[in-house]
Amino acid sequence: MAAFHFELVSPEKLLFSGEVESVVVPGLEGDFEVMKDHAPLMSTLKPGIAVVHENPAKTMRLFVRGGFAEVSASGLTILAEESLPIEELNAERIAQEIKNAEEDVADAKSEAGKRDAIEKLEQLKELKAALSI
Repeated sequence: MAAFHFELVSPEKLLFSGEVESVVVPGLEGDFEVMKDHAPLMSTLKPGIAVVHENPAKTMRLFVRGGFAEVSASGLTILAEESLPIEELNAERIAQEIKNAEEDVADAKSEAGKRDAIEKLEQLKELKAALSI
């Protein structure tokens, strides 16, 4: 399989930079897989798991909370609000994320803000259920 360049960046650090065979991205309108020579694309991200296939023997799973993905001729770049290896994700951390999202719903000043906060809360609950933690 042909490789392409992938970078995953959060405000704190560059989490990954290298050649990969494919990446499954948690897009707001559904997960999508990027491979070499993918059509150019911009997507908003939802909280979820990015699955990075470096090669047939090495796969990495990373939690991504919000941000953007850009596919271009130079590869795929994910700019995440927050990201960490799935191994670092635990029930406590997800519970705190859900609590923060519930507070965002309660503090929302507009209908649009409340709608966005509710959507984020539901996505986090779905993530918790998918991870069974």
